[in-house]
Amino acid sequence: MPKLKPWYKVVNPREDLREGRPLDASEFAVHLDHIRDGQAHPDYQDPVRFFERTFLTRNLRAVSGEVIRRLNGVKTEASALYNMTTQFGGGKTHALALLYHLATAGDEAKAFMGVQAILEAGGVGEIPKANVGIFVGTRFDVLTGRGGDDGTPRRRTPWGELAWQLGGEESFDVVREHDAQGIAPAGDVIRKMIPDDKPALLLIDEVMNYVSPERKTKRAGEMYNFLMKLSEEIAGMDRVVAVVSIPASELEMGTEDEADYTRLKKMLDRKGKPVIMSAENEMSEIIRRRLFEWDLRAVGADGRLLLPRDAIAACKEYADWIQDNRNQVPNWFTDHAQVAFEATYPFHPMVISVFERKWRELPRFQQTRGVLRLLALWVSHVFQSGFKGAQNDLLIGMGSAPLEDSQFRTAAFEQLGESRLEGAVATDIAGSKESHAMLLDKEAEETLRKARVHQKSATAVFFESNGGQGESRQSATVPELRLAVAGPTIDIGNVETALEALTDRCYYLTLERNSYYFSMMENLNKRYADRRAGVKEEDVARLVREQVEKVFADAEGLERVFFPEKSVQIPNRPVVTLVIGQPERPLRDTPELISEMMAMTKESGSSMRTFKSALIWVVPDSADAMRDDARRLLAWEAIDTEKGVMNLDDVQHRQLSEHIKRARRDLKESVWRSYNKVMLLGKDGALKTVDLGLVTSSSAESLTKLILSTLRQNDEIVKAVSPRFLLKNWPPAKPEWSTKDVRDAFFASPIFPRLLSVDAVRGAVARGVSEGQMAYVAQSAEGYNPFIYKQILNEYDVEISDDVFIINAEDAEKHIKPPELTRILITPEYAQVKPGQKQAFSTRGLDQFGRDFQCEGIQWDVTGGEIDERGVFQAAEEVGRFIVTVSASGLKAEAQVSVAKEASKEDGKPIPPPPLVEKMMRWSGEIPPQKWMNFYTKVLTKLVSAGGLKVTVHVESHPEGGLGERQVDDIRTALRGLGLNDNVE
Repeated sequence: MPKLKPWYKVVNPREDLREGRPLDASEFAVHLDHIRDGQAHPDYQDPVRFFERTFLTRNLRAVSGEVIRRLNGVKTEASALYNMTTQFGGGKTHALALLYHLATAGDEAKAFMGVQAILEAGGVGEIPKANVGIFVGTRFDVLTGRGGDDGTPRRRTPWGELAWQLGGEESFDVVREHDAQGIAPAGDVIRKMIPDDKPALLLIDEVMNYVSPERKTKRAGEMYNFLMKLSEEIAGMDRVVAVVSIPASELEMGTEDEADYTRLKKMLDRKGKPVIMSAENEMSEIIRRRLFEWDLRAVGADGRLLLPRDAIAACKEYADWIQDNRNQVPNWFTDHAQVAFEATYPFHPMVISVFERKWRELPRFQQTRGVLRLLALWVSHVFQSGFKGAQNDLLIGMGSAPLEDSQFRTAAFEQLGESRLEGAVATDIAGSKESHAMLLDKEAEETLRKARVHQKSATAVFFESNGGQGESRQSATVPELRLAVAGPTIDIGNVETALEALTDRCYYLTLERNSYYFSMMENLNKRYADRRAGVKEEDVARLVREQVEKVFADAEGLERVFFPEKSVQIPNRPVVTLVIGQPERPLRDTPELISEMMAMTKESGSSMRTFKSALIWVVPDSADAMRDDARRLLAWEAIDTEKGVMNLDDVQHRQLSEHIKRARRDLKESVWRSYNKVMLLGKDGALKTVDLGLVTSSSAESLTKLILSTLRQNDEIVKAVSPRFLLKNWPPAKPEWSTKDVRDAFFASPIFPRLLSVDAVRGAVARGVSEGQMAYVAQSAEGYNPFIYKQILNEYDVEISDDVFIINAEDAEKHIKPPELTRILITPEYAQVKPGQKQAFSTRGLDQFGRDFQCEGIQWDVTGGEIDERGVFQAAEEVGRFIVTVSASGLKAEAQVSVAKEASKEDGKPIPPPPLVEKMMRWSGEIPPQKWMNFYTKVLTKLVSAGGLKVTVHVESHPEGGLGERQVDDIRTALRGLGLNDNVE
């Protein structure tokens, strides 16, 4: 699909609008006198140009045809008197100007654009030239009249002036005395006053502007008499027509004016034919003819301009958008949408219709003249903005109204009848660098900023609510604003987002029952801004902390610690503890926060923390939103406390209540969104972060429960533990593992998951015992008592204590088997004696558990010398090394004995002792980390029971990136805690 063109590349405004030349307000006010005198604007003076820029509405075409018909001498279906009853500024004088050009041009007018349609409407083929008499009430002075100093006779009355224009000196002589005395002529005089040699057209405009001052003279009421006699007389005359326009602005009428107006209108309506000049659906065509340059050859059969292809394409795009969003825009607009857009192009239909829908009843509103003036300024501004790149709209939408332009604002305020709206518009919409809508656009994301959605939405509200003027205050509904601002290039959701922001920021915008309106009365936002500026920081901090405490509700099996500053404030207990960080120190703004949390996790006052894994930190990522929302709530609550002395209306009372509710809700939500970082000890011993993401209060009953749920999903917190897990993570150095140590491990070591209830430990022990994977025991003087193994054990019977243990199945099996002799020991294992000396040997038996066992049937034997049944060895004279053997129950043990003499007398050298039997071992080597526990279990534990074991450890660590000073300090601390040398190089 080809790219759609913005309106200013499809149609051209007229030259002066394109160039931005200042427009005189009077340009759209036609003065018949000026046209007659050749002093009018070219658009009105030049008949060719005039007809090119005039759209012949149905009523204008009809009344023009009837006037021409009557001037042709045809009395049927043609009145002698017409009363223009359109609203002030509604195109009456324009119609009079058209009749003037027709009557003065005669048949030459047939060449003017659209005149053929007038002839067809009148059912005639000729346009006779006529004598034209013009009277304009705003130009003819009641006292001085006209002439007398320019070579013409002085005319003091409307009838004198009309007589002079119609027939010169001859006609004026007929009413000269009536003019001098200010008395309206009777019918016979009127007939003589009007020449009968050619048709006559009397154009009488702005009657009330003459009648009002006339009332203060001796001629009061004579204008009424003249019009009544004129209407009666010309009804019987051939080829004479009078067209009268009565009103001045109704707003400028006094009581007497209104009475005269009513009297005149009733009389003229009775004597003549009332005419309404334009209908709503014709206004757009009038505007297009007057403000834009068109190909005058492109005119349809109905006289309407035909649109270029690009214009039709843009209208279709909008119509398709309407169909796609028909449930979100006013239902009165969805039918025939493309026809509506084509009828008003390049304007959006809402721009043209708003004046009919919302502004029409305003006393100062001028339906044609005023709208043309306003739209001319509008078109000139947006055309130049478009080519400067500031706007690229397909249509001239309501939101594009240049309220930032002082000339345009003045014109708008004139139509609204209230200049005091300047403050409201400049404060909230445009006209100042600090205008709220413009600031919101600057602060918004790129899509909203480029489209100026806030300013467009605020401007649309202003027009749809007619500035809050009029007896029945208008308002802008959300569907109307969607239609006026949104479109193919602006998403509907962006409009609603903008309206919410405007409601919170603007001082003169009011939201009432889903409708918006501007007025001159400040809303609560101004008071809010004043109160907000006075909110103290300490009150903000207090309120934020209170709300944080509410959001982190209590939960079973969990302790909460709010805002600790030192590690001693956090209990060192085997229970999951939610540590809520200070809202004043968010993670984003406090780079040292993680190291501080790590220190408090490892330390508890001056001691090392045992239950490091029990701590779960929750810290805010940012605190800005919480502080802003708290400040907002405090400001609204301050207004609430003062409402008794404020002059608030019912709407403001409701709004205040809604603002407080919303502020409380927003503060709660901002706490949920801000506290989204959960930090806890990872398996590597460092703090790891769990990001909750973007959460709301609807995510869970409380933020506490949301955190617990998230950690359960990550298996950081578990409800139950399997016996297999205990066996897998059994400390090798603890053949007997106390139930208290089992419980503590879940809160001390990050290898273990965290538990909310100790019942999980009880359950694991009970299942392990019942399934024969471990035994539940307690120590006593007689051994294990109780000793429960492969028996049903209720978890509630499991005691968590230092004196109650679990042992693995292997050790349990040993405990239940009867003892039997498995090993014999002999002491000493080596002895040295002299010949003839004695040496006593003893023996002891051990069972399968390493306990003493009574040996029976002991037998001793030796390879030299003698040994008795008690194990006493008697050395003979023979020297040497001999083996002592003891046996029982098929087992035996050996010892060595050496018999040696003293030094020989012959050579004086001692007899060397027998060689020692090897009685020690050494081993060194490198063990991979995954085999450390196996080495301890399978090697070291076998040497511990024999005694004399010495283990020397050599440790080297070369991690990538090196070791930090804090890590080295932690290692030194741990070594000291084990009573070892802390000299770490």
